[in-house]
Amino acid sequence: MMRSLRLPAAVVAGLLLSTAAAVAAPKTVSGPGPDPQCFKPWKADTKYMQWPKKDGPYRVAIVNGFVGNTWRIQMIQTAKAYAEQPGMKDRIKELKVVSTGTDVAAQLGAMEDFINQGYDAIVTIAVAPDGFDRVIRLADRNNVVVVPFDNVLDTDKVMQVNEDQLEIGRISARHILKELGSKREGKILEVRGLPGNSVDRDRHLGFREVMEKEAPKFQIIEIVGNWDDGTSQKATADALAVHGRFDAVFTQGGSTGTVRAMMDAKHPFVPMAGEAENGYRKLIAEHAKDGLKGLSYGQSAGLVAISMKAALSALEGNPMPQLISVPIPVEDYTTLKAGVNYWPDLTDNFFAANAFPACGVNISAPEIMAKDAKNVQ
Repeated sequence: MMRSLRLPAAVVAGLLLSTAAAVAAPKTVSGPGPDPQCFKPWKADTKYMQWPKKDGPYRVAIVNGFVGNTWRIQMIQTAKAYAEQPGMKDRIKELKVVSTGTDVAAQLGAMEDFINQGYDAIVTIAVAPDGFDRVIRLADRNNVVVVPFDNVLDTDKVMQVNEDQLEIGRISARHILKELGSKREGKILEVRGLPGNSVDRDRHLGFREVMEKEAPKFQIIEIVGNWDDGTSQKATADALAVHGRFDAVFTQGGSTGTVRAMMDAKHPFVPMAGEAENGYRKLIAEHAKDGLKGLSYGQSAGLVAISMKAALSALEGNPMPQLISVPIPVEDYTTLKAGVNYWPDLTDNFFAANAFPACGVNISAPEIMAKDAKNVQ
């Protein structure tokens, strides 16, 4: 026979209050917060979050997943470089970096370990968009700020950082139409990214939104470049062989390969919008006078720096947007400067977009390249 245990009402209330307090961080508050040009809310109705203020300097962990491509390697190098810049170095007591691979459980385990060690903030590129509820609750109980960026989570329980991929497509379309002047008919090549990826989808939709509204008579030829120079170069070469001349090009990545395919085919240079690969920017700088009126936007590896900056701002007790829309780093053929936003002596696959003027963040190529992508345990 089971006997019920009755506790005094005051004790029950106290237990409930203490449990609630243990998971109370962060709370929903009214905005705006600090640096509204940098920490811009994704939408007008994006909620604001506030954590209890902590005294610095802080212990920060970067928990990456996959590390087997240039972008991820550069991201880790950027985090290490940014942590040593003036204004950050005195606010970060300790920086740890781990890359856990593509296994969600390994990433969750690393995050839990850092929380249990008493770290103040964890910045992460999530391996998957869900499955993080448990670690978020653990972070809340320990007043740890978790900031996913780039690959974000399907939740509004943490502060997250990303760029607006739809707007990247719109910016690209506007640039092409501006450079084409009054021309509103012809053929445009669209080199898409990895099929089935939300970034590819959103950039495509943003591009088409503007083109269909402002220049619906253009025929847009789509090919798949997988954000890879070699794939884009071959796919572009095949498209040129089939379709002949294009009046403009929008490429989501592998931009250097697309331009090289056009050069190999002796296709005239045309207005173009593409990613922030150093090789692409070098080609724009060299051939703008010949007609390569290029725009270069960036899904920047420097997003990690904005995420670190946001995490520290939250630890200092500031109200922060739950989802931050980072200003998109954009340069074009009129603004490129050697040694500032592209580097003639560096490799083509270095991602050159690492300046966010609205955030006061600029990590130079030499700073980044001086670091490695090794774990810092």
